[in-house]
Amino acid sequence: MTNSVSSKGHRRWVRVSHWVTVASFLTLAFTGILILAVHPRLYWGEVGNDLTPALLEIPISGNHRPDEYETTTSFDNLPGSPISADRTYTIFNENGWGRSLHFLAAWFLVVTGLLYLLAGIFGGHIRRNILPTGKDLSPSRLMQDAREHLKPMVDIGGGPPYGAVQKVVYAGVVFIALPLMLVTGLTMSPAVTAAMPFLLDLFGGYQSARTIHFFGFSALILFLIIHVAMVFVTGATRQLRAMILGK
Repeated sequence: MTNSVSSKGHRRWVRVSHWVTVASFLTLAFTGILILAVHPRLYWGEVGNDLTPALLEIPISGNHRPDEYETTTSFDNLPGSPISADRTYTIFNENGWGRSLHFLAAWFLVVTGLLYLLAGIFGGHIRRNILPTGKDLSPSRLMQDAREHLKPMVDIGGGPPYGAVQKVVYAGVVFIALPLMLVTGLTMSPAVTAAMPFLLDLFGGYQSARTIHFFGFSALILFLIIHVAMVFVTGATRQLRAMILGK
């Protein structure tokens, strides 16, 4: 890492947007897990339910493999197909409040993210500190910076300048992961896809968008874990003071 204790720290608008984003993301993570727990199976394509094979099954609730759960059956094997079939077991589905809170927290994240992006673009923060340069993207530069992260980092301050790895990761979160989460989230809304059906074609169906949304969430959780770990490795008190007070 290239930061030092002499760095200027974070500007106020960066600190405010950071903590609003933190609150929004943690709310989205909690409610998202509750929503997923109702049907912890992921599919690819247009349709996915108890009677279709899952791409991935996640054992996070009693709905994963309840006693009444039966082996998935192709609709083609049902008499008089195509027809619908009854669910093979009773599900936990008391998450209406979670869906509402998930949607509300998402708008906080979107609005804050847009304000951060606009302020960063017009203020030069994105160009100076987030977007990696051609040199930053060179394999030798990335490897060198990655090795630096493995060394003791007792002189790390808060705020920019950032190293090559940090720039690549932050740019990936800001310009790839978060926009992808937003668009796939909108694709899972019937009201949105009724007005913009091209979203379903873009991702290959509702279930594909849901699966991509899950893996995007997993990537962001991994980023959060590493980010918090680096805060503690480089001095939690100093880093938190920089992100709260800007010093």
